[in-house]
Amino acid sequence: MANYRITCVEDYEPLVGAEVVRRIRDKAAKLKGLRIANFNSTYYGGGVAEIISSLTLLMNSLGLRAEWRVIQGSPDFFSITKKMHNALQGGGIDLSKIKKEIFEQVIYENSVRNFLDHDFIIVHDPQPLPLIEHYEKKCPWLWRCHLDLSRPDAETWKYLRRWIDNYDAVILSCKEFAQEMKPPQRVMMPAINPFTIKNRQLSDREINERLAHYEIPVDLPLVVQISRFDPWKDPKGVVEAFKLARKQIDARLVLLGNFATDDPEGEEIFHSLCACRDDRILILTSGDDTALVNALQTRAAVVLQKSLREGFGLTVAEAMWKGTPVIGGNVGGIRYQIDDGVNGFLVSSIEETAGRMVELINDKELRHGMGRKAREMVRKNFLLTRYLEQYLDLFADL
Repeated sequence: MANYRITCVEDYEPLVGAEVVRRIRDKAAKLKGLRIANFNSTYYGGGVAEIISSLTLLMNSLGLRAEWRVIQGSPDFFSITKKMHNALQGGGIDLSKIKKEIFEQVIYENSVRNFLDHDFIIVHDPQPLPLIEHYEKKCPWLWRCHLDLSRPDAETWKYLRRWIDNYDAVILSCKEFAQEMKPPQRVMMPAINPFTIKNRQLSDREINERLAHYEIPVDLPLVVQISRFDPWKDPKGVVEAFKLARKQIDARLVLLGNFATDDPEGEEIFHSLCACRDDRILILTSGDDTALVNALQTRAAVVLQKSLREGFGLTVAEAMWKGTPVIGGNVGGIRYQIDDGVNGFLVSSIEETAGRMVELINDKELRHGMGRKAREMVRKNFLLTRYLEQYLDLFADL
């Protein structure tokens, strides 16, 4: 019999201390056997799926019964929900009658094939939001919105409110995302699992092997951005900033992205970026290779997350955990991770991004100092135990 195991809360003890582990154990003991169902729209390709995957396992290891279900939908459905996602982050949308019909019908079909007899239902993001109207409500329903809700499109918000207002609580990633709605709003920032292949410490040999496999040369400092190919992550702005920086430094840019099953826009953006490729600009699509993500974040001189809107930006915490300084867009959840000028830089323009890139690549001492502080920031604030404890407190309150 193979010796399988999952990460337990005790594994975190060297990182967070015995006191935190004991406190979590005590809180979980009072909730033993609690049945929780999570719904979202994709198994992979984005931070939401990663968090649910790690969090449900951790909850189960503590005696709770946490499930994870993914809604099924047609390409049509995901094209509409991606437009809604964009509209909630401030983009425009034409919410025609037929779009609403497809959206609502697919969710109704999902409700027919999902039987719920739980103590808590957690619905993630707008895609599965209307599920609530198809069940007799016997327990608290929570809507966990991972998006940047600071400036939602008014029409979309009004349309979705008819479901949001039926939830018992809404969980947001930052206090700035609070909106007019009936349910009480809680702020819970996402967090990383330091034990996954993506986040654990790799040996130099493992890192070199991954980079060689994808033919990524290491003769020059690496500037890396890892995120979905999504307009809000501003990959085109990253390329422009890098071209500006190159007038003063010699480095190599690696843009690594993936396509989430619920994000049909990605491929288009990827193809438009391919036109920028040259020997100093690599555009790769192996974002599902988590060891490669780890190798790049660890070996990079600088990691970028030049988002224009960002609910949280887990890739920022991941890179910081590896002791790599991050230059991040001065938006949303990134502001809570990067202390500007202390453990990384916040930027609001292409010129600023280029300037910070030059500064970090030219100053090894600055990089190492910021990197050490970056890792400590994540250890204190953005490990999964903190997030888990907030969920346990919320369950106890409700």
